[in-house]
Amino acid sequence: MYLAYSDVLRYTNVGPVWGAAVCVKLSKRRPRVRRFELILPGSVDECVKALAQGGPETKLLAGGTDLLPQLKNGLLKPARVIDLSGVARLRTIEAGNGKGLRIGSAVTARTLELDRAVRASYLSLAESGALVGSVQVRNLATLGGNICNAAPSADMAPPLLALEAEAVITGPKGERRVPIATFFTGVRRTVLAPDEILVEIVVPNPGAHSGGNYLRHTPRRELDIAVVGVASQLTLANGVCTKARIALAAVAPVPLRATAAEQALEGQAVTPDRIKRAADLAVDAARPISDQRGSADFRRHLVRVLTRRTLTTALARASA
Repeated sequence: MYLAYSDVLRYTNVGPVWGAAVCVKLSKRRPRVRRFELILPGSVDECVKALAQGGPETKLLAGGTDLLPQLKNGLLKPARVIDLSGVARLRTIEAGNGKGLRIGSAVTARTLELDRAVRASYLSLAESGALVGSVQVRNLATLGGNICNAAPSADMAPPLLALEAEAVITGPKGERRVPIATFFTGVRRTVLAPDEILVEIVVPNPGAHSGGNYLRHTPRRELDIAVVGVASQLTLANGVCTKARIALAAVAPVPLRATAAEQALEGQAVTPDRIKRAADLAVDAARPISDQRGSADFRRHLVRVLTRRTLTTALARASA
């Protein structure tokens, strides 16, 4: 179904957020948002078809917490917007049978924050969802939007990286899987082709005696983006670390793993001294810049502190 801009307000399923965006007026009472076609597919196949037909001036809308402000402020002027809210597959979470977790790309941050299956075995991911904006924002913001926006400070990226998740992508050439570790190619750039869509994220089962934690530092307690974010995931067997994963955000153009720090823990009993050593090595993996939110030295300090804290919590959870 296609709707012109003038019809958006009359379409009852679009919701109040669209109304808020398209009703904003300039001083001359002209709308800020350029006229566009609103496409409302009912399946993934219809999404792919719409993308293929739409061309480069087409944008995808999941929650809209990033896209709508850019439309309102004139930063983006797409000719077509594809609303994913009617695609059921993108809004589901499936867990069980030891096969891990499948999370649709349009699952909201609030759903991840509260979902029992996520909190039971993938607590760091639930913690990252709980840090995305306000409750109102989390009820709209989606996992796929947070990942595909590809901001270096994206909260949901480090836990997914530490959990070794994969992105399921589909397009005219079919479906493919890409490790989250290679999904990001630069600031606000990913491996997604213009005619492809992120369908879901697949997270392997971390197994028994595994625990994780995600922490970030922000100037304000809420409604702010990370100056540094760190996710850690540990798996133990007989008191020895069999797997360690440490992922950093906002310290490089893309989220990255501190592999040397991980290797310093694997095959060892995780002691406070080894956690301290791993935190020091994590600093070496960071490539921070200085900007208005913090200096490079401050970010290195935060990497050390947050790595130590997340590893300590992950160890406690894995040992429980």
